[in-house]
Amino acid sequence: MTVKKKQIIECDVIDVAFGGKGLAKIDGFAVFIDQTVTGDRVAARIIRKKRNYAEAVVQELLTPSPLRVDPPCPYSGFCGGCKWQFIDYPHQLDLKRRHVAESLEHIALMSGTSVHPTLPSDTIFGYRNKMEFSCSDRRWLMPQEMGSGADISFALGLHVPGTFHKVLDTRACLLQPEAGNRILDDVRTFMRASDRPVYGLRSHEGFWRFLMLRHSAAHDQWMVNIVTASEDHDAVMPLADTIIDGFPEVVSVVNNITARRSSVAIGEREIHLAGKPVLTDRIGGFEFDISANSFFQTNTRGAQKLYEIVGRYAALKGHEKVLDLYCGTGTIAICLAKQAGEVIGLELVESAVEDARKNCRMNSIDNCRFILGDIKDTLKTIDTAPDLLVIDPPRAGMHKHVVKQVLRLGSEKIVYVSCNPATLARDLLELKEVYDVEEVQPVDMFPHTFHIESVARLIKKRGV
Repeated sequence: MTVKKKQIIECDVIDVAFGGKGLAKIDGFAVFIDQTVTGDRVAARIIRKKRNYAEAVVQELLTPSPLRVDPPCPYSGFCGGCKWQFIDYPHQLDLKRRHVAESLEHIALMSGTSVHPTLPSDTIFGYRNKMEFSCSDRRWLMPQEMGSGADISFALGLHVPGTFHKVLDTRACLLQPEAGNRILDDVRTFMRASDRPVYGLRSHEGFWRFLMLRHSAAHDQWMVNIVTASEDHDAVMPLADTIIDGFPEVVSVVNNITARRSSVAIGEREIHLAGKPVLTDRIGGFEFDISANSFFQTNTRGAQKLYEIVGRYAALKGHEKVLDLYCGTGTIAICLAKQAGEVIGLELVESAVEDARKNCRMNSIDNCRFILGDIKDTLKTIDTAPDLLVIDPPRAGMHKHVVKQVLRLGSEKIVYVSCNPATLARDLLELKEVYDVEEVQPVDMFPHTFHIESVARLIKKRGV
């Protein structure tokens, strides 16, 4: 059978590929089908045809897989927040482990590497400590809302996957703690009644842009960040007062202001409106101040598990010199500091380095120091090999020049923390002539999504 665009085909889903889509084969030709799982039989419509594969969407679920469950969220299948709610959670864990192992086998050419079963998240709903909701002057309707006469002039919510302009008016998100949904509802009511317009994602006109909510798992407190297109104290201060009066658990309200057209909820400047300017959370007995735009792992309890694995793989005895690449706000450095002689963190973002130094002072850590700058440049200033190298890069992995510097240093041990199995495998391929990958531990910090964190333990080969 020749697969064509817009064609509707009946097929069996035989696997779930990295990226989260189900895989079917039509006379050996790969078809990736969103929102399907192994064992499904579907009628699928081809929406994109490439030379070696096609992409499709479900037209009708003919026979459901036994791996399916009923998702509790009414937006499941339409919202980009989490796309795997319909898959049984134990199977999600199996898929994530397999995607890590397959990446190592096919990209890093490492067959037989020990990839442990995925560590589950303690909670599979309400686990996110940070949520960003977009404002829009055009609401995207759910199928059951079509033709209902629903008002489409306002939305505050999450995006439809793969789009910048389609925003659901999300009444509640099950990934955040319940209080976050009550805050979201009150902010929605205020914005709708406001005489300031919400932002148009096509027109780039309007005032209200984003609502960002942060939650401290340790203290059960909240930060509310109101992102607007311009400064207007008379508009945002009454909203801040409404939030503070209605929610005693909210300890910080800030206003980030950005005129940039990009759909990123980070302000060019920030105004402190009420309460404290930061939120405080805890990992491994250490306290961390989190500002509105700071990076902090979005699953606090999951981060605790992740850093415990890092500590176990590091196996420090108290005297070692540790080099922490892409150290961010210093969370890993601080968690390792009491088991090390010295920890040096390298980081590109100035505000993150400032936060790292402040977090060290707050936790009475005096054996950490941080170097600001592009890591491919600052790493050249390190002359002697540390006993341990910790690498926790962004999703894109290490820059090729950083890889060269890592090989130049030749540390005896590396602990690599990854949020992307593909770039983990690519980087390990570059390191495999010098290092053996002893084991890899996947850690699920993002239930109901295909995303997976992994920690790899590398040991330098003898005689190299």
